[in-house]
Amino acid sequence: MSGNAVEDEATTPAAKRARRPRKPTLDAAAAGAVDLARAAAEEVADTGTVGEHLGAVPEGDRVVSHTFACLLPGYRGWRWTVTVTRASRARNVTVNEVCLLPGDDALQPPAWLPWAERLAPGDVGPQDTLPRKADDPLLEPGFEETGDEDLDRVALHELGLGRERVLSALGRDEAATRWYEGDRGPRTEIAENAKGQCSTCGFFLPLAGSLRQVFGACASEWSPEDGRVVSADHGCGAHSETDVEVTPDEPATRVVDDLSPDALDVVETAALVAGQTPAGEDADGDTDEDAVEATS
Repeated sequence: MSGNAVEDEATTPAAKRARRPRKPTLDAAAAGAVDLARAAAEEVADTGTVGEHLGAVPEGDRVVSHTFACLLPGYRGWRWTVTVTRASRARNVTVNEVCLLPGDDALQPPAWLPWAERLAPGDVGPQDTLPRKADDPLLEPGFEETGDEDLDRVALHELGLGRERVLSALGRDEAATRWYEGDRGPRTEIAENAKGQCSTCGFFLPLAGSLRQVFGACASEWSPEDGRVVSADHGCGAHSETDVEVTPDEPATRVVDDLSPDALDVVETAALVAGQTPAGEDADGDTDEDAVEATS
């Protein structure tokens, strides 16, 4: 082995070792140019909106950024930032840039999103139209005509195809997960209290395609899920094959109000039918008071 090879092997690890970037040092002249930086900020900002000096940060060799508090209404936590610099071996400091930047606690608007990405499920109204996504991962190209009349008839009429795009495997998985974990899956309160599952109900209509093994539509007008997609292990109290024990209604006990004049009439009539004379009356139905008036 030659001496050059040995030397190369010895120096290779050091050559491959990544050099750490050197932190810039704070230039004294640039850091002391606070008045120059303030004057530059006041020239750009509205009158009285440049606050106290908050500090100086080195950005590079002989490049320093001065920050001042922003007093503009509605700009809480923002900073007027003035970057100054000086040339090598020069004493004069010059202004490089003036801008308004947010601080760590700055009040900022939410990140901008395109209109199509800003919509959420449930936001589409009766007169709204969603933009078409050409590369939607939830869809894939549908059936294309082959020219064979019999084959095309089977695909169009029996399989229900003929659309430009159909659900992809990812689209079916996401829909199935969303439905199964939603309000019409097996983990809801109404399903846990049901005495039978939807898969055994006569009003359960299985979906077509691969999802028929897990989902179907409810066709019971008595069910709160009528016309909605439910999982096969969902359930409700309107199951077609479950029943409850029906107890006959017992007649209520008659309650007589002794303070009611109607109740007193019922008692008087019953006494007369039995051939009894009510207390305080003679056989003719006259009361004792009537007899006294007659004698007097």
